[in-house]
Amino acid sequence: MAENITDLTGRVAVVIGGTSGLGRAIAIGLARSGAKVVPSGRREQYLKDVCAEIQQAGGETLEQTVEVLDRSSIDRLCDAVRARFGGVDILVNAAGRTVRRPTAEVSEEEWALIMDTNLTGMLRACQAFYRPLKESGRGRVINIASLGSFVAFHEVAAYGASKAGVVALTRSLGSEWARDQINVNAIVPGVFRTSLNAQFLDDTERGRELLMRTPMHRFGLPQELVGAAVFLASDAASFITGQTLAVDGGFLASGVNS
Repeated sequence: MAENITDLTGRVAVVIGGTSGLGRAIAIGLARSGAKVVPSGRREQYLKDVCAEIQQAGGETLEQTVEVLDRSSIDRLCDAVRARFGGVDILVNAAGRTVRRPTAEVSEEEWALIMDTNLTGMLRACQAFYRPLKESGRGRVINIASLGSFVAFHEVAAYGASKAGVVALTRSLGSEWARDQINVNAIVPGVFRTSLNAQFLDDTERGRELLMRTPMHRFGLPQELVGAAVFLASDAASFITGQTLAVDGGFLASGVNS
């Protein structure tokens, strides 16, 4: 029988921002690949819904909310997971926020909140889970970056700056934590249609431009992000760290598409 090197059976995964959108798809995908998965976020009902889906599929999970702006909240999540499952092997950082506004009108408070959520919140989670990931001996951190990490999107400068920081943080931790047997990588999703952004993509000028710039000429489906997450979480990616993997239908590779 051939060995399945992407099998995650017996591993414990925490997905922060795992109760909606792409984070939710990743959480369910990791569970279907055998991991015990703890999806977490701020909204309790969303948390209950995704945990119920994991359990209905035969997976093990834990209900615990988290607020990435609050270090003590992340610490409590880490303590709860360790108490329940004994350790942590995989951390996925998928929490984020954005707002569209002309950059000249962005307040320092709004800028700071986006940075605090998307970048500093990610740092808090990495720091909080560092010890159990090191103890795992095969720790994996998967950070969710963005097309905005590399190219400009109109009137979302704060989001783009925060996501560029995610790539830099991934490279730094990937290099620094390699000696601790922790692999740190990032996924760069292309344009994925979810319930959160459908109103901005469906039959809009912005949506049409994004389709034109994507060589596959369609939006991604949330489940199409799962393979990359399972790969990076598994033994198949044991010699990969500090890298960013684009799942974008060719967006970042393309120049002129017509």
